[in-house]
Amino acid sequence: MHLSATHPARSLSRPDGDRQPPESALSSLFEPRPTETLEPDAVLFWEGDRAEDLFQVARGCLRLYRMMSDGRRAVTGFMFPGEILGVSFKDRYLFTAEAITQAKLRRVPRTQLHASLARMPKLGRELLATASDEFSAAQDQMLLLARKTALERIANFLVIVARRTGATREAEEIELPMSRLDIADFLGLTIETVCRVLTKLKTEGLIALPSPHRVGLIELAQLRRLAGEPESALVASSASRPTIRTAVWPS
Repeated sequence: MHLSATHPARSLSRPDGDRQPPESALSSLFEPRPTETLEPDAVLFWEGDRAEDLFQVARGCLRLYRMMSDGRRAVTGFMFPGEILGVSFKDRYLFTAEAITQAKLRRVPRTQLHASLARMPKLGRELLATASDEFSAAQDQMLLLARKTALERIANFLVIVARRTGATREAEEIELPMSRLDIADFLGLTIETVCRVLTKLKTEGLIALPSPHRVGLIELAQLRRLAGEPESALVASSASRPTIRTAVWPS
């Protein structure tokens, strides 16, 4: 993956992919804008459309995908509340953005972004930081798909979704609005493999599966080890074990 007209400011393939901070100059462009509603499975824009706007996700979840020459779909990421897509110097969107749940978005024309660069120096720095994040995300995703096992890929996916929905401690729950097929297409696996690995993690007591779209993170530290996180990060996050707090996916 590379910086494109459809990639978020923080990528799902990055372990530290947190939401865009609300005080950022980039986010401030969206604050006065009204929200638009996108129903489930509706397309925000298609691959190849002119890239005329930037969007901030206020609620809900979107999938980003690209169609391959043989007709297969490659999911390249998921958009979370607070994240921005459309930051690019390309004149056309390189991916399709489609709602998974009902989504609410704010829209800013790219002409407004360009006009704001001259009077907001911080905005230019944020755009450069975004480009750096996306370059690192591309490297992380290539490593994920090329070198990690199916178990490691799914553990990595659960850990990242947990962070991006605010569930960062043991015994929390996350909601996964995307389908198993979406996850498979994102991780370069088959849907059968995704289901089998999730069942294995449940059998080994690392997760619970109370419903198809909800995962209980029973042993988050072990999932992080499977995902390949350094021990220093694990020690820093294991100070306490709270009671279950559900991290609900906005929809």
